[in-house]
Amino acid sequence: MSLSSSNPLPASQEALLNDFLKGVERRAFKRTAYAVRDDDAALDIVQDAMIRLVQSYGERPSTEWPMLFQRILSNATLDWFRRQKVRNAVMMNLGDFESGDGEDEGQDFDLLAALKVDDQIGEGADDGASRAQTLAQIEEEVGKLPARQREAFLLRYWEEMDVAETAVIMGCSEGSVKTHCSRAVQALARALQLRGITL
Repeated sequence: MSLSSSNPLPASQEALLNDFLKGVERRAFKRTAYAVRDDDAALDIVQDAMIRLVQSYGERPSTEWPMLFQRILSNATLDWFRRQKVRNAVMMNLGDFESGDGEDEGQDFDLLAALKVDDQIGEGADDGASRAQTLAQIEEEVGKLPARQREAFLLRYWEEMDVAETAVIMGCSEGSVKTHCSRAVQALARALQLRGITL
């Protein structure tokens, strides 16, 4: 994404911001596509979030951008859902957007670590194909999760945010984050077991 602003940033800051946006663009798109299940809408949402970051927070220290961007992206995604609901273009379960406090229903569980998806040393072609197939199945099942569970899961295990950071981004309590993650992991474990994948 190329930056343009009515208040130009110093060249070094603009270069840093461009690098940051290039670094988060692909993951942000994938996360948003999971949420909205529409690639064109996801691209619009991500671009909108990037523009908001540039316009409102481009002058902030680069260390603040990751959290700011994730919060902006979450808000932009929720805004999209609200617009879709108003237009009756998408039927959504209202419970997906509730951010009431929930109790921790289980320990944090790192699904990707359990599958050892990053451990590819000495992996043969068959193993690589099997791993790719497993990841594709996980992605498919993640896409079926309720919106809040999906958002919590992706922030915690895809973006590698901790519970406190995820709570700030989602605008809910840490207990709610743990509940959403626990439910997501349980649902994914059940779905994957039905596919013959054991964790």
